[in-house]
Amino acid sequence: MSKRNNWENKQSARERLRAERERQAKKDRTRRQLVVGGAVVAVLAVGAGIVVAVSQLGKDGKSGLNAAWEAASKKELVKPANTAGDKGTEVLIGDKNAKHTLDLYQDMRCPICSVFEQSVGDTIDKDVKDGKYKVSYHVATFLDRNFGGSGSKNALSALGAALNVSPEAFSAYNKALYSKANHPEETKDEYAKDDVLLKVANEVPALKGNKDFEKNVKDGTFDKWALTVSDEFDKAKDVTGTPTLKLNGKKLTAEDGKNVPITPEQYTKAVDAALKS
Repeated sequence: MSKRNNWENKQSARERLRAERERQAKKDRTRRQLVVGGAVVAVLAVGAGIVVAVSQLGKDGKSGLNAAWEAASKKELVKPANTAGDKGTEVLIGDKNAKHTLDLYQDMRCPICSVFEQSVGDTIDKDVKDGKYKVSYHVATFLDRNFGGSGSKNALSALGAALNVSPEAFSAYNKALYSKANHPEETKDEYAKDDVLLKVANEVPALKGNKDFEKNVKDGTFDKWALTVSDEFDKAKDVTGTPTLKLNGKKLTAEDGKNVPITPEQYTKAVDAALKS
């Protein structure tokens, strides 16, 4: 072997070693960035979709319930109107006789759920109106456990108060809570405040000035129900993040086969493919 070839081989080896060190350093930086307040929030951002991952542990590995919510957990269950199931955890929007069912998994503090609703929500509303499928909502509160606070639980309880008014009020309120103008960063526990939730509700005609709705929010009428719905979400072992979408039990993804479709075009394509399979 010539001295030149020997030098080139050593140079190539050094380049490969340098590249590997850079890749490892990048992984280490990313891992450090994903550690937030002692809870790991995994963010999968490949191509079109991003998913906020579920953590079953709360701050210090505990349930994360404060005294008020511990008390609520011991109260008698009050189910909102327009729910189904023994514990009222089935929330169906649309024609109950629709042949197909879209299962939508979300957390009210989830920033990507907010982006998804802003981008794809109107498409889902149109599909439901056209009878293409009905939507079954599954709502989590794991971001309260991850970041501390009660915004996910409190917003879910308020959604129960809206559902008690009508399915249409529930859908409109869900959209308003996820709107760009209203949705807080997931680290800011704004939805723990009843006055914030009631201010957002003023954007929904069926809820604005609705004294029963307001009373149910302030009294926490559906707090126990919110905890029950959250417990039911946690039983879905194949749901690893929010938002997650399933059509007739099959997960909907973008073209990469991994991430949630985040644009109307990606979503419609995924739905049509699932209906044909």
